[in-house]
Amino acid sequence: MPVAQHVMRHAAERPSRPAVCGPQGELTYAQFAERIHGAARHLLGRGIGPGTPVALGLADPVELLTAVLAADLAGATPLVGDPAWGRERWSSVAAGLGFHVDAPLPGAAGPAVRHDPQPGDRAWACFSSGSTGRPRAVVRTRASWTESFPHLGELAGIGPDDVVLIPGPLVSSLYAFAAVHTLATGATALLPGRRPSRALRGLLARATVVHLVPHQLPDVLEHPGALRVAVVGGAALDPETRAAAVRAGVRVVSYYGATELSFVAVDADGGGLRPFPGVEIEVRPAGPPGGGLGEVWARSPWLAEGYLGDAAGPLRRDAGDWATVGDVAEPYRVGEVLRVRGRGDGAIQTGGATVVPEDVEEVLRKVPGVWDIVVIGSPHPSLGAVVTAVIEAECATPPPRALLEATARGGLDEAQRPRRWYAVPSLPRTQTGKPARAQVAARLAGGDPDIRRLI
Repeated sequence: MPVAQHVMRHAAERPSRPAVCGPQGELTYAQFAERIHGAARHLLGRGIGPGTPVALGLADPVELLTAVLAADLAGATPLVGDPAWGRERWSSVAAGLGFHVDAPLPGAAGPAVRHDPQPGDRAWACFSSGSTGRPRAVVRTRASWTESFPHLGELAGIGPDDVVLIPGPLVSSLYAFAAVHTLATGATALLPGRRPSRALRGLLARATVVHLVPHQLPDVLEHPGALRVAVVGGAALDPETRAAAVRAGVRVVSYYGATELSFVAVDADGGGLRPFPGVEIEVRPAGPPGGGLGEVWARSPWLAEGYLGDAAGPLRRDAGDWATVGDVAEPYRVGEVLRVRGRGDGAIQTGGATVVPEDVEEVLRKVPGVWDIVVIGSPHPSLGAVVTAVIEAECATPPPRALLEATARGGLDEAQRPRRWYAVPSLPRTQTGKPARAQVAARLAGGDPDIRRLI
């Protein structure tokens, strides 16, 4: 069933229940359903119907969701992108667009919109750039998007009486999924439209559930308010943060996945990542024998169709309907915990050794004064690359290099220890809030004056 039709059902059953609360105010399910119908009629009046891609670049999250669900109701394929992009940028990343929406859709009067949806409809498209900064439009069917909703709802205990905080831009598939899942459930979506800072405490006083990435969780746990569940995706969650959540009375449900693969594994109780319902996992050997790490492959109903316009990307498939995006993990057998070690294309080859950046970052992120860190490989004439750390400090002054090196000696093998150290006022980030590794590397190579060498 299209998410828009879920909204219509909630509007009929609980019309006064708040559906969305954004920067401009709040709409009940009845009000939201009326706006979606009006916008869908407008799209149909412009000749936008089943199968038509509709590019959506709206800054206001409520207006964006209205347009998304209007396209959904009309049978079109909503493609959510960055509102800062111009038409030329849109054309470069998504050629052959049927319609581009960069202003709130007007409503149109008329009868209720009817569309006969099919599970295989191309019902959603969003951009994935990972840490590379090269956006690709990932397209998925209706079934791959919506039929996983009940599983997440059950794992996280999210129901129609919840108030769900979504503290990030909807161009990110992580936050977009959270928003439409909330509306399909009949809960209330809190949509600040950007990553809240000063407003966070007030939002948490109302929210019972939050969707976020790991580096945001410590801020949330300082003043959890009414929060009872945090759904965390995007990277590994360290044990200390999970323990802090327990002390704050917040249950953490963390998961591993990718825009192209959707959910792959979930940790609902702190016991480690295990296959998400409906998912089969294999870790296949990659690289030379005895390397110790393999490539994560998944087979499930939640896989995306591919990239819009057959764009190139990390998604690969085999003849058995298995797929991978190149992530690496320790050897895995069915029934065991999956230990993901990072993105395979980010591995650093240094002096014949392979270093996974996330392993180094996990150790150095614990140094007092380190807010976040990116580890990359810098070119070296004889070693191929040397491990390089770029620190974002909690305050203006980064930790002393001596302290960073002492921590590296105590927790890392010799090949893993950074040989070059830098500090930056703030790391560039992807739409999900993860550090943009390739952008850091490009800025460092380009001699960015904001990146300061630690001596």
